[in-house]
Amino acid sequence: MTTLSMTPSPSCDTNPLDLMEQIVCNYEWAFDRRNSSEMAAEAPGKWCDYGLYFSWSDELSALHFTCAFDLKVPEKYRKSLYELIALANERLWVGHFGLDLETGMPLFRHAILLRGAQTASAESLEDMIEIAISECERFYPAFQFVLWSGKSATEALDAAMLDCAGEA
Repeated sequence: MTTLSMTPSPSCDTNPLDLMEQIVCNYEWAFDRRNSSEMAAEAPGKWCDYGLYFSWSDELSALHFTCAFDLKVPEKYRKSLYELIALANERLWVGHFGLDLETGMPLFRHAILLRGAQTASAESLEDMIEIAISECERFYPAFQFVLWSGKSATEALDAAMLDCAGEA
């Protein structure tokens, strides 16, 4: 029987938020580095602006990322939106959608574990942001269809995910 060595591996030598700050600066987005473990930024999108929040846990060697829609979900539509979120999450490879109970805002969340790594690569952090904004943009119309058009979650997702074929 094989045994695992349980000696602690070195944690991240560099705080990935330092690199994230450089990336956000390169995009020329407004940001606020609250402390060594938290950073917030605002990214423009096609449908709305997105609130980005990054949280670094030294203890877990994990970077948690949240991308919030600039969209409030009224209480009466939350049940329908939860159904849409469940259906949308089935179509994602990375991250997941959720709903912040305090603000009523839809969110995209993802975390990167970095135990044993020197730091996160700039490419992986850029990919994390790009994937989040891309998925938020892709599903934003479905959220709108549920909230403002009275569509069911399935109808909204089908309408928003309509793929055109052929050439115009």
